[in-house]
Amino acid sequence: MALNKIGKVIGKAGSKISGFQPKLIEWKDATPNDIVWRYPDEVIPWGSTIVVKEWERAVFYRDGKVYGVLGPGRHVLDTQNVPFLQGLVEGFYGESIFRAIIIFVNINRLQGKFGGRSQTVELIPVNFYGVYYYRVADPALFVNKVVGPDSRFTREELDEYIRSYFLNNLMAFISQSSIKDLYMKAAEASKRAAMVLRKPFDEIGLMLEDVQFEGIDVPPEYRERMFWLMQGTSAAYLVQQETARKFAEAIEKTQAGGAAFGAGVVAIPWALQPPPPQAQQQPATQAPAAATAGVATTAPQQGYVARCPYCGQAPVPQGARFCPFCGKQVKWCPNGHIAPAEANFCPVCGSKLV
Repeated sequence: MALNKIGKVIGKAGSKISGFQPKLIEWKDATPNDIVWRYPDEVIPWGSTIVVKEWERAVFYRDGKVYGVLGPGRHVLDTQNVPFLQGLVEGFYGESIFRAIIIFVNINRLQGKFGGRSQTVELIPVNFYGVYYYRVADPALFVNKVVGPDSRFTREELDEYIRSYFLNNLMAFISQSSIKDLYMKAAEASKRAAMVLRKPFDEIGLMLEDVQFEGIDVPPEYRERMFWLMQGTSAAYLVQQETARKFAEAIEKTQAGGAAFGAGVVAIPWALQPPPPQAQQQPATQAPAAATAGVATTAPQQGYVARCPYCGQAPVPQGARFCPFCGKQVKWCPNGHIAPAEANFCPVCGSKLV
């Protein structure tokens, strides 16, 4: 204790001799969106006072290492009041200073916005955007992992880093999710995303508090596939049928007449194998009433409910040319399945549409 007091006396005398006068260190002009602020001078005179507000933490960083963190209050910077400063003392008898980077960290709740494009487990592209909320839970870890290594001290730099970090992990989550869970249960998907992404955020000293999808959409050309997936058709079967359809269309461009589709069947028989059980249709025993108009010739599988491929409403009467709910024109395949007006093949059974 006596030695420490002698050091303080010598240090104060050294400060006067060398011109290092104690300073008042505090974060002024901070806004609610600022994450960190770096005190501009790395030379801290002995006996300086640092003011840390309730929503701040002061991190002392030097040589790639955090030496300590100060909580709210007024702190006199000497080794008696702040023991971890012993490792930062320089020129004890001549200049009596500390040398360190002081980083103030905002621990209030912060908001980030996100947006991007990924694909689901069914390989359907998804455009999405929304907001997320987080806070700095471990200032020392955050400075060690994010701020210090690459000297990220501006709000723009940190916003960009955290947003990119969030997006990379969110896209991995979406790639393992079903389009039905994302598109039809956006609120539940938001909660699941927050739970999954909390661990990566913990690893850099942040706490992810909430994620909110504000918009999820798919390109128009994938909406038909999404509709049939929501009707219970397997993703594997849809991909199989789309492959067969594209192959047949390519052959039809180079060959004339009905032989074109037959050639496609011979070339890729694997693509026209029977569908999975949930997509198979039973042979009909009685033709529907619309068969007389040439719309359908076979009754659909028992339990099949015709839903409009545009608005998703059901049931659409067998043989109807327009949806009674949205008014869009529809088609019927020979097996009695409903399809969009622009479709060339039935997404359920693969039959060619006319």
